[in-house]
Amino acid sequence: MSKKRRPAVEKDRPIPLLLIDGLQVGYGLPVCPPVTVNVEPGTVVAVVGANGSGKSTLLRTVVGLLPPVKGRLELLGKPIDDRSRVFRADLAVELGDDAFFPTLTVREHLMLICYGHGVADSGAVTSALLEDFGLTERSEALPAALSSGQRRRLLLAGVFARPRRLIILDEPEQRLDSSMRDDLTERLVEEREAGGTVLMATHDPQMVRRAATSVVVISDHDVRVLDADGGADVILREL
Repeated sequence: MSKKRRPAVEKDRPIPLLLIDGLQVGYGLPVCPPVTVNVEPGTVVAVVGANGSGKSTLLRTVVGLLPPVKGRLELLGKPIDDRSRVFRADLAVELGDDAFFPTLTVREHLMLICYGHGVADSGAVTSALLEDFGLTERSEALPAALSSGQRRRLLLAGVFARPRRLIILDEPEQRLDSSMRDDLTERLVEEREAGGTVLMATHDPQMVRRAATSVVVISDHDVRVLDADGGADVILREL
């Protein structure tokens, strides 16, 4: 009797940093078509689409704030679990929620993040971030005394204050002036070139053009994953 051959298995196939496979997101019912994309180390994946298309809901599902409606979602081959200390340590997240300790100054907020994540030379790291995000002169101010744009810059500085495998950002360009948008875009490029990984929703075409390696375009009818170079014209029309 002849033996049945086992199907060939691809050896040493790398596990993506973040696997999104047939993922439907929403609040009981899906708000957009299924999303399938692998987010690999050293890439910036931009999620674009009209307001209400499901971009923010997708990101909130990825970080574990919402359960998936359907599909598979894994970080380094393991299901997303926001209760896991290891999972939380891998992610640096800014979803536009202004959450601050009301009695801590700007500097103290960043120092707390550094201390909490065991960052060496926290004082120097904090001072550099204050300078980079234009907050040095407001370093001793409380959050309530900051402008909306300054609060956004503080939240973004906190993302870069800590170790991370994956950065997740929801429209990081919001409430930033053009100069700070340019600076943030260059920081995302530097993150990518250093082997870091970013998943972000954005409406900023220049940020997509300069920083993104691929783009997830969400519409009412389908979800397309485009190479940032080859699909540039399509991407800009969507934005």
